[in-house]
Amino acid sequence: MEEDFFRKYFNELGNLVSKVDFKEMSAALKIVSSVKDNGRVILIGNGGSAAIASHLSIDFTKSANIRAINFNESSLLTCFSNDYGYENWASKALEFHSSENDVVILISSSGESENIINAAKFCQIKKIPLITLSGFSESNRLKKMGDANFWVSSKSYNLVENVHQIWLLSLVDYFSLT
Repeated sequence: MEEDFFRKYFNELGNLVSKVDFKEMSAALKIVSSVKDNGRVILIGNGGSAAIASHLSIDFTKSANIRAINFNESSLLTCFSNDYGYENWASKALEFHSSENDVVILISSSGESENIINAAKFCQIKKIPLITLSGFSESNRLKKMGDANFWVSSKSYNLVENVHQIWLLSLVDYFSLT
């Protein structure tokens, strides 16, 4: 019985990974390539997506030689959430820390996290190149807000987050292996 579960689970994961939109992947490559002198890739997410942001910021920097940061510092999160409201912490962090030379990657399994939506709105207003990753409903708000948008057709957090991580790591590998 366990084998049936894992066989089905990994088949579903493989099917979801293989449904990457290559047009969006090409757009994402161009966006990340557009990081200018002294610019960075800024990655933001909540929960498991924050962990992905943390992992990717290290890999972009170390493996792809592209400077990257994330906002997982507990002091920043608690201060900005307290002072500006949780729904505004990410947009405020971008306001304080982003520059015209940066690129932003926003990760939200649901595509409906208010703090991530507000960060996307900030990027649109400031014309900061934006890559989004979401899942769950195909009509989620985040899915339409970036210059490149990735969506996973699943309602399972773990499947969505694993696919997001694989797709993002493929970008790192593109820059580090080609």
